[in-house]
Order: sequence, then structure tokens, then C-alpha cells
Amino acid sequence: MDILGLIPQFGGLLYTIAAFVAALSVIVAVHEYGHYIVGRWSGIHAEVFSIGFGPVLWSRIDRRGTRWQIAALPFGGYVKFMGDANAASGKDGETMAEIYRRNPHDLRRTMHGAPLWARAATVAAGPVFNFVMSILVFSAIFLARGVPVEPLTVGETQNYPGIESGLRAGDRIVSIAGQVPPDANASPGWDTFEGLLPLESPLDYKVERDGVEVLVPGPHFYPAVVGSVIPRSAAQDAGLRPDDVIAAIDGTPIVAFRQLKETVEGSEGKPLVLDVWRGDETLQLLLVPRRTDSPKPEGGYETNWRIGVASGQAFEPATTTPGVGAALVAGVEGTYNIVQSSLSGLWHMIAGQISTCNISGPIGIAQASGAVASQGAQSFIAFIAVLSTAVGLLNLFPIPALDGGHLMFYAYEAVAGKPPSDNVLRVLMGIGITLILSLMLFSLSNDLFC
Repeated sequence: MDILGLIPQFGGLLYTIAAFVAALSVIVAVHEYGHYIVGRWSGIHAEVFSIGFGPVLWSRIDRRGTRWQIAALPFGGYVKFMGDANAASGKDGETMAEIYRRNPHDLRRTMHGAPLWARAATVAAGPVFNFVMSILVFSAIFLARGVPVEPLTVGETQNYPGIESGLRAGDRIVSIAGQVPPDANASPGWDTFEGLLPLESPLDYKVERDGVEVLVPGPHFYPAVVGSVIPRSAAQDAGLRPDDVIAAIDGTPIVAFRQLKETVEGSEGKPLVLDVWRGDETLQLLLVPRRTDSPKPEGGYETNWRIGVASGQAFEPATTTPGVGAALVAGVEGTYNIVQSSLSGLWHMIAGQISTCNISGPIGIAQASGAVASQGAQSFIAFIAVLSTAVGLLNLFPIPALDGGHLMFYAYEAVAGKPPSDNVLRVLMGIGITLILSLMLFSLSNDLFC
């Protein structure tokens, strides 16, 4: 066995695990802090705030008597409130009786003796904090990236092998091959604009430069360049990287990204040989498209062949910083879109319209974490925000042992005037834990066999 040959693979595994643990720890810390701080504001005392489970590696007790700790198994976390029997906030009857015997007024400081509004707010705060985190992260990214200047203006030029470009930073685009670019936010207009551009390169760009309109050559506006690579995709497995230029497919030259898209969609999964320009070298990569369930703009899903890359552009558009209000709106829209697509995907899987292989387990999420982290800090932070939304949504499902299950019990209590009996709660909690473990095993089998 070549031990030295395993070192890069081992290093990659450690990087993947580290990225996964970092992402999960941030999300768990935000979620549990939501429970903790709203519980504290509501008069409920937290005895333990833990990141991870199992043996305690580090801990300290603050002035309020809460133990803050980091445990050895970094795959979750919990807040144990006064009167809780376990991390799932089950009721400890003996402890509650002892608290009542010592001082009945202290029952108000327990999770199970607090008013209904305080319990409900404390439980709901975990998912809400996940959503708030996602909104703030997406808003910050929106502010950092900026919005394109109107009219379309060249910010940073790109160089492509064998293609002459006369574009300069600051050029204001009047037309490309006779076609006038639409406004930045006109999504359908850009689809039409792309379809009208000739499949050739270079194209004639009419630009306004120093107050004068001039005609200069430039690459196709949507060249066959890899803008980004989706983690765990066919493109990543084939070795494609951002900024790779695809010069030919199976020996046929291409100049536009839509030629790559049309070839992949019509491949029926047949392996494709790509000629790729990467810096100063030319590579040949074998790529096998995969059947993928993709959301449609009008709703629902469709199955297509995909490789997992997004397009780039002939140049980086000049941008301007948007207002804080616009950034927050973009953050809310981004979070809402993740929730909507997640619920839609789940519904279509239950209905049998798309594959259940779309559910990823811990291995798949860990692999995605490592892949995204390798693409840069901004991509990794955005990935954490996506996961935070998913965790918040999952915890709202009305399954006993999850936050949504507790909220379901509180809703029953609000209507019936009393909580379910302890025996009923124990049975329902057992069912809920069984469902959660079953889902974890199912997602893990997807990671291994899909």
C-alpha cells in the first residue's frame, strides 16, 4: 500500500470534517442561543448551555448560574432549563417536586412551570434565530457584492485564450451584436437577450467611452466559462474549477455557455469529453451528466441532465452599494426562497414526483461543507446561511422532540386549557425520537447508496 499516496486524501478528509463541524457549530450555537436568551428574558433559568454532546471538554459557570460548555461530540447542542429531565426538555417530575417543596415560587423559573407564552416564545426562538441569521448573512453578502450599475458598465475585464477583447473598465454597454441589454432586474429579458446573441466569438460591442460611442470586439457575453461549481456535482467529480473555459465538447468547438447547456441536456447521460482552457494549459476532462430534479420558475419540478456549473460573463459588471433596506429585502427573499423550495421539494418527494435521493444526510452535508469551504470564505458563509434556514425549518416540523412538536403541545394546551398528561407526552416523545432516528438513517443510506 502507498501510504504517502493516502496523505492528500487524509488531509482532504480532515478539511471536510473541520468545515462540517465549523458550519454545524455556528448554526447550533445560534439556534440554542435563541432558546437561551429568550428563555432568560422570559424568566426561565437555563442550567446548561452546551455545544456538542458527551464528555465535557471545557466549561464555566456564569454569574447567573448557567454552565456554558463544549462537549466532545460536536454534532448538535442543547440548552437544559431548570426542571428539564434531558436535552429534549422532558419534564423531570422529581426535580419539579423538590423545587416546589423548597420554594413554590421557583416553579416560575422552570420551563414547565412558566406561563404558556414564555414557554412558547422560548421554544420558537431557536428556529427564529436561525432565520434571522440567514437573513442577516444574505443581506451582508448582497451589500458586499453590490448591484449592477445602470446602464450595464464594464467593471473588470476578463481575458480568454485566443479571443481578442477591446473592452475596458468603465465602458458603458450600448449594444452587443446589435442587441440592447435589458435592465439588470429584468430576468425574462435577459433570457431573451441571451437567445438573440449569435453563437460566435468575438462579437461587436458598441460602448460609450469618454462620451463617445465606439465599436470594439469582445467575447460572447455568456462565454463557455465556469462561473461556479456546485458541490457534489458531476462537474466537481470531473475536476472542473471556476474560471475554466470550455473550448470544445467531444471535439466540437463551442463559444457560448448555452451550447454547453444544450449539449448536456441532450446527452441522456452519455459521457462527454471536454477540452478545457485553464490558465496557460489545455486539459481534457471526462464528464458524465446526472439526472437532476430542478425547480421550475412557475413552480414544481422537472427532471433534466445537469453537470452542476453556473455560467460566467464576458466581464464583471461595475456595481454600486445598495441601501440597507434593499439588502434586508434581498435577505428576506433569499431565506423565503430556500424555505419555499425545501417545502416544495419535500412535497414532490412524498408525492413520488422526484427522487428521494434529493435528501442528504450527514456525509453529504459534510462533503458539501468541505467543497464550498474550498471555494472561499464568502461561499462558505452563504452555505452556512442556507443550512441555518434548513435547520430552522426542520425544527418547526410538528414532530415530538423537535421545537415544532413542543409548539404543537402548547397549542393543544392553549385550546384545551391544560397540557397533555405526562404519560401521553412520554409516548409521543418516544414516537418523535423514533421518527427522527429513522429520517437520519434514511438520509445516511442516501449518502451511501444514491
